Amino acid sequence: MATYSKKGNKPRTKEEIEHNIEEGSTTAEVFNTLDQSASRTEAFVEKNQKFIFIIIGLVAAIVLGYLGYKEYIAKPKQVEAMNEMFQAQKYFNEAINGVEKDSLFNLALNGGEGKYGFLDIIKEYNGTPAANLANYCAGTAYLRLKDYKKAVEHLSDFKSDDEILAPLAKGNIGDAFVQLNQPEDALDYYEQAANMRTNGYTAPMYLYKAGTIALELGKADKALSHFQKIKDEFPNSTEAATIDVFIGKAQVLANK
Repeated sequence: MATYSKKGNKPRTKEEIEHNIEEGSTTAEVFNTLDQSASRTEAFVEKNQKFIFIIIGLVAAIVLGYLGYKEYIAKPKQVEAMNEMFQAQKYFNEAINGVEKDSLFNLALNGGEGKYGFLDIIKEYNGTPAANLANYCAGTAYLRLKDYKKAVEHLSDFKSDDEILAPLAKGNIGDAFVQLNQPEDALDYYEQAANMRTNGYTAPMYLYKAGTIALELGKADKALSHFQKIKDEFPNSTEAATIDVFIGKAQVLANK
């Protein structure tokens, strides 16, 4: 997890191995090695047959137990968690799109009308996808409420492969570190967010933020690289509209 005080050959393929065996050994030697290996394997199985059957039985029990847990406990728990989170999500959406944002974000976090908030979901349904999503929403709510340390905490606990949410979570952590006056950490998270996906929304947005922070830190070459990437790879993005100005500024600073 991020902290608040930082300033901060492929293995050889099977085909290659087989090719080397063919070149370095005769056919007879290869078959002889295979026969010896097979004999040793048979001897081991015969000697340890009872032990092996016990291991197989344990593995089968674990697999069946996991499948049973997933079907009869985890799945119903997830459905229950999502139902419980409905009201919190409603408050959150209203806060994002409406007025009285602070009070609505607080309701989303702590609950209202007798329903759970995101913090309750995280605690009561730990380990479910609903609790994972609640971490993202809670982190975003704390960011909007300017509680930046808690924002970093919850956003760092969020895990996702989603095309948009995954980079947004990293980028929001970067935003929090900017507010915490930790620009090095902000730059790191902006770069992570920019590199996570190549879509035309999050990638240019975080390349731009990374570039501007890099300029502030005196890292003109790095800033120029980020700005140039926007120009070359995302020419239709919003950020590309004024990117030539920033490229020029980075070039001037890089040549000093």
